[in-house]
Amino acid sequence: MQQEPMSTIDQMPVSPAQSGDAPFHIAFGIDGRYFRYAGVTITSILENNRDQAFVFHVLAPDVPEAVRQKYQALEQRYGTQIVFHLIDEDRFAEYYQFSRHSQYSPAVFTRLLIPEVLKDTAREVLYLDADILCTGSIAGLRALDLRDDVVAVVSDHLETTVRNRCAALQLPADQYFNSGVLYINVANWIANDITAQVMQAIVQHGQKLVFPDQDALNIVLAGRARYIEPCWNFRYNLEFMLNGGQFDTWLPGPAVFLHFTGRVKPWHAWNLHPSRELFSKYLALSPWAGTPLDAPRHYKEMRMYAGFLRKKKQWGGWLAWYATYLAHKFGLAGRAGK
Repeated sequence: MQQEPMSTIDQMPVSPAQSGDAPFHIAFGIDGRYFRYAGVTITSILENNRDQAFVFHVLAPDVPEAVRQKYQALEQRYGTQIVFHLIDEDRFAEYYQFSRHSQYSPAVFTRLLIPEVLKDTAREVLYLDADILCTGSIAGLRALDLRDDVVAVVSDHLETTVRNRCAALQLPADQYFNSGVLYINVANWIANDITAQVMQAIVQHGQKLVFPDQDALNIVLAGRARYIEPCWNFRYNLEFMLNGGQFDTWLPGPAVFLHFTGRVKPWHAWNLHPSRELFSKYLALSPWAGTPLDAPRHYKEMRMYAGFLRKKKQWGGWLAWYATYLAHKFGLAGRAGK
C-alpha cells in the first residue's frame, strides 16, 4: 500500500545535544484525549534522565493552542525539544472498523507512520504508548545495537495473552509482543516495508484481530522482532489487580517503563492502586500541575469503583458508589434532577 506524504507542523531543526551526543528520539501517536497523559509520560522520562538529551515527537490529528503552550512549557523547563507532526485521520478511515468494538482508539494506527515521518531525522526511535510512566534510566536501552534488527520488543503476559494469541494467529510458540513499547530501527523498518505489510494484515485478518494493530504487527514481524528484558515494558493491568484484591505495588525487579494496560489507568481518581500517587507525582511536576484526576465518567466506571471499594472492605464507600452506579445505569440520576 503506497503511503502519501505526511503534513507536519512545528518543523524545528533537530540539533545534537550540547555534550556532542546525538539526542534520543521518542515518539507518541495520540488523539486529543491523551495530550495530558503523554505530557506526564514525558515529564517522568525527563525527571529520571537528566543526563540524557531527547527529542520528543508527537503525532496527532490536531494540536490546540492551549496544548502547544503546555508542551512549550515542558521544553523550557527541561531544555528539551518537542516536535508536533499533524496527521490526516482520513488515512485510517478504512481501518477504524477493526477498533470500533474494542477499548482502543483509531489513534493506535498512528504509530505505524512514525518511521516514515522520521526517516530523515532519526536512525532509531522509541515509540511509547501514553499510558506509561518512566521510573529509571533509559541508558541501557539506548545502548542496544539495533544495526541488524527491525525492532526491539518485550513479550506480553505469557499465560493471559501470549499463548492465546499465538494459537489464534498461528504464530511461533510463546512469541507475541506488546506493541506499547517499540524500539525501531527506522531504515530497516522502511526497507522491509513493515507499515504496508501491517496494513495489509489488518485487512486480510479482519475480525480475527483482538488487538488490531498489535496482532497485525505480531503477524508481520514473526521471527523478525528482537525480544528484550521485561523492564522496558512492565505491564500493569490495574483492573485485574484490583479485582483480585491486590492493592500494593509489586515489581519482579527493576522496571524502567511501567505500562498501565486495560481500562483502569493511574490518572483515574477512582483507582485505588498506588500507581495513582505515582502518576500524581509526575503530574505535579508537569505543566498540568493542579488539574484533577479523572472522576468516573459513566456507570461502568462507577460499577468498577464500587467493586474496588468492596474488595478493600470500605463498605460505606462501596454502598454509596453502588447506589450511584445503579442510579446512572437506570437513568434515575437524571430523573432526580427534574
